[in-house]
Amino acid sequence: MPNAINRETGIGLVKLRVSDLKRSITFYEDVVGLKLIQESNGSAELSVEGAGPLLILEEMKGAVLRPRRSGAGLYHFAILLPDRKSLGLSLRNLVRTGIHIGQADHLVSEALYIADPDNNGIEIYRDRPRGEWQRDAEGQYIMAVDPIDWDGLLTEAGDEPWSGLPAGTIIGHIHLHVSDLTATRRFYHDVLGFDITSRMGDAAMFVSAGGYHHHIGLNTWAGAGAPLTPKDAAGLSYYVIELPDQAALQEVLDRLKAEGYPAEPVEAGTFAVLDPSGIEIHLAAFHN
Repeated sequence: MPNAINRETGIGLVKLRVSDLKRSITFYEDVVGLKLIQESNGSAELSVEGAGPLLILEEMKGAVLRPRRSGAGLYHFAILLPDRKSLGLSLRNLVRTGIHIGQADHLVSEALYIADPDNNGIEIYRDRPRGEWQRDAEGQYIMAVDPIDWDGLLTEAGDEPWSGLPAGTIIGHIHLHVSDLTATRRFYHDVLGFDITSRMGDAAMFVSAGGYHHHIGLNTWAGAGAPLTPKDAAGLSYYVIELPDQAALQEVLDRLKAEGYPAEPVEAGTFAVLDPSGIEIHLAAFHN
């Protein structure tokens, strides 16, 4: 693929609009396990020990709360834990809170699913070793939605106290509702340069850099032609695609310009572009 994105590319921070900042901070600390780094002027940054911000929450008073799958935008953002024991500890804490927990064994990973008070979807997961990931005859990763080993995860946690998400936790991927999968494929695969790693019929596909199972999931489960979730509603403000260096970032910016996608600077070394559904993406290098 001549326009392949740099294999060290990944997903950086995610910014969400929420209706009640204090409530959301409490949720993301006590239920999810992130730690508040900074709060000011109606926004908050949360992360884990030793990392920059992973999540920014911006309060929008009177924000409309919309049902899930009601428009293009966030399906879920996914927090990747460094090991299975950490996932077991998270599961035990989620059970303690009484929150509804979805779950799936995707073969490449084990995942737990919850939603925050504004219906923003969250996945908390751990990867299986890459050597265990299998591909089909077409070279796509074989993934499933099998039941997880719930009891095994809790056993893995043992009696160790839960103290939030551990160092080494990152944003592993993001999954989006989009309006048109054909236009979306062209943007993420042909222009940005992500590899297509898996498909689910004509309604969903998964793309990644560097052989990962997926950095971005893209689906039309909110309906083909679904309009973008409005900016006066709770939901995704933007997410960051991180390139490993300035040269890799410039390659992507050059391709966007050549294809007529304007990327506007938003701060030093960071550029914003809209995908075909109108979802805002920020592009940045690890070392600006």
